Amino acid sequence: MAFVVAMNGLANGLPLNNRTTGELSDTVNVLFTPAGYVFSIWGLIYLLLAIWVVRSFFTKQGTDERAILSIGYLFVFNGIFNVAWLFSFHYELFTFTIVPMVALLLTIIVIYYRIKQVGASIWTRLPFSVYMGWVSVATIVNIGIFFNSISDGNGIILSNVAWTIILLPIGAVLAAGISYYLKDAVYSLVFIWAYIGIAIERMGTYPSISLTAAIVAGVLIAVTIYLIIRLKALIKIEV
Repeated sequence: MAFVVAMNGLANGLPLNNRTTGELSDTVNVLFTPAGYVFSIWGLIYLLLAIWVVRSFFTKQGTDERAILSIGYLFVFNGIFNVAWLFSFHYELFTFTIVPMVALLLTIIVIYYRIKQVGASIWTRLPFSVYMGWVSVATIVNIGIFFNSISDGNGIILSNVAWTIILLPIGAVLAAGISYYLKDAVYSLVFIWAYIGIAIERMGTYPSISLTAAIVAGVLIAVTIYLIIRLKALIKIEV
């Protein structure tokens, strides 16, 4: 994990290929991309993962230990895919970025499934709930990057604005459905964070997208509150 954090730091500190991740994001013309501040969630993800790693050294018995052991090599592969995406994106291999991003998402899904299957506590699940939620959003953005790269940014069949307006509610429905199925409201909270960022980012330039994102975020907030109250997704804390 330290290697992944270091590479992300160097990618923007050097920066890698003379452009920061934010600068490149501004050039790909994917309207699903949220405002720059939204990407600060990476800091939270790395902090939670760091706490998880430290905590794993002191977890000697019970379901949390079984959860940690069940992850094994998957956590290493996840880091490799993370760095692979970073290099492919910074060197503008936009038709390829979808490959490591999907691999990254799949490894997180398997990790989450394994730790949930053994009944791990919320403290063990939490880092991967946030991580999986954010990479799900990032995967949608990277799908947009892929189609932009093969269509010269003009959209396929429909315009970029139309596709974004269609994708916003689809993404929200998936987020709500997955949160309900997993009984994990954190996953949908990440989508709310991203959608509010999209509404803010497109407010002045694409008001139709901004309004759609705001409405969908509002609906998703209501659904998430329902999940928290009815399913007690965030209250069942097993230390």
